[in-house]
Amino acid sequence: MERIRACLVAVALASLFCVAHVRSSASDHRYKAGDEVPLYANKVGPFGNPTRHTVTSIFHSVPQEKKEALGEVLNGDRLVSGPYRIDFLSEKDAEIACKRKLSKEEVARFRTAISKDYYFQMYFDDLPFWGFFGKVYNVGKADPSDCKYYLYKHPVFQIFYNKDRVIEINVRKDTRAVVDVTGDEPVDVDFMYTVKWKEIDVPFEKRLDKYKSSSSLRQIQWFSTLNSCVTLLLLTAFLATILMRILKNDFIKYAHDEESADQEEEPGWKSIHGDVFRYPKHKSLFAAALGCGTQLFTITIFIFILAVVGVFYPYNRGTLLTALVVIYALTSGIAGYAAASFYCQLEGTNWVGNLLLTGSLLCGPLFVTFCFLNTVAVAYKVTAALPFGTIVVIFLIWALVSSPFLVLGGIAGKDSKAEFQAPCRTTKCPRDIPPLPWYRKTLPQIAMAGLLPFSAIYIEIYYLFASVWGHRIYTTYVILFIVFIILLIITAFITMALTYFQLAAEDHGWWWRYVVLGS
Repeated sequence: MERIRACLVAVALASLFCVAHVRSSASDHRYKAGDEVPLYANKVGPFGNPTRHTVTSIFHSVPQEKKEALGEVLNGDRLVSGPYRIDFLSEKDAEIACKRKLSKEEVARFRTAISKDYYFQMYFDDLPFWGFFGKVYNVGKADPSDCKYYLYKHPVFQIFYNKDRVIEINVRKDTRAVVDVTGDEPVDVDFMYTVKWKEIDVPFEKRLDKYKSSSSLRQIQWFSTLNSCVTLLLLTAFLATILMRILKNDFIKYAHDEESADQEEEPGWKSIHGDVFRYPKHKSLFAAALGCGTQLFTITIFIFILAVVGVFYPYNRGTLLTALVVIYALTSGIAGYAAASFYCQLEGTNWVGNLLLTGSLLCGPLFVTFCFLNTVAVAYKVTAALPFGTIVVIFLIWALVSSPFLVLGGIAGKDSKAEFQAPCRTTKCPRDIPPLPWYRKTLPQIAMAGLLPFSAIYIEIYYLFASVWGHRIYTTYVILFIVFIILLIITAFITMALTYFQLAAEDHGWWWRYVVLGS
């Protein structure tokens, strides 16, 4: 397959035109003097759009590809051997990587890449590093046509080591060794590189600390967490002083005046006690949503456990996505059990249809979204496009692991013999719901329910999105877990309060709104 944009990684310091075959597996990250340390090229793309990466490719030779795990492929990693041979403790000065005559078309592509701030990503002994293709000099500041485009051709690798292990790598450009690609004429380029080694006393276990969040960033996140705790305390105080006092007064009044309550109808939530536990509409869909929600909550808890114990350390490529796929498949039985059990409690009979709905309620939208995004990725030839083999593997996991667990969980839920025990009798005829003001309807209530939870987590959302669609690395999982717990408590309090106000307005259709408000 032709990959035009892919060729731009070549200059990532010559990976377009030269191939180095990595012979060292580096499984234990220990090397002897003279051993080749693996260097892989991964992605290239515009700095302003990190999601649009192209695959590394070489015109006149086939690079040695590294076998990626499932999570690495899902993450868009396509590692191929880099253009430079770097041996452990072996220094090189202006070593020629390759010589190449750039055609007019290649010069134009590099000029476009430089103007759009294209960058590359490589891995050296599993340590990531980045760099840009070149620089732009605006000679006539008022006229963009006077810009000069220079291509870097000489990277300098500064590598730090501790005994027999690589600790850190930095790459800088020799700004004196550049190629002018402003014009459209063919250009002869000698791509070269320099390697320098320096010993430090940083232990191997701490070599990834430089990729973690800075202390100032952690202070901001802890301050945000403190703000969330204050929000939680204020909300708890509100519920304790206002809502609980109202309920206490209602219960006292109802307990001391039972006879008058039987003779004359009380307004508010007491008047709809015969309709509160009426089964919701579309109970199969309701039970399926409950089952999928239970599964998602379980997945979230497992992911947080793995994150807190340090499984997802910085640039452990694809581990998070692999864990998501595996845990989703293994927890499908939880979704089947929760959905079938609750569906049978609601006196449902078509439990097989309920299981099918549960299995497709989450996978269906994900499949449609995947088809659209993968088609776009294939059209633009970016690394986010999944190979056919990976798609087959995911389908087999869903068909051979997830679906059987879903069925087994559904059978166990159906046979659980759980009964729905309402504390009061449900009337035969539903009571009419009185007209409600606009702010008590579903959409305004959803907006109100999401305001406080969002205010408690918006800082963490910013850093998460900056990690997913930007260049930041998210590592503060402990803070994220604390904020998640706060989010759960605040959401529960808000949902209970709004549900009480809904029942106080004699609106007994609370089932679906309770689920929507909490999600």
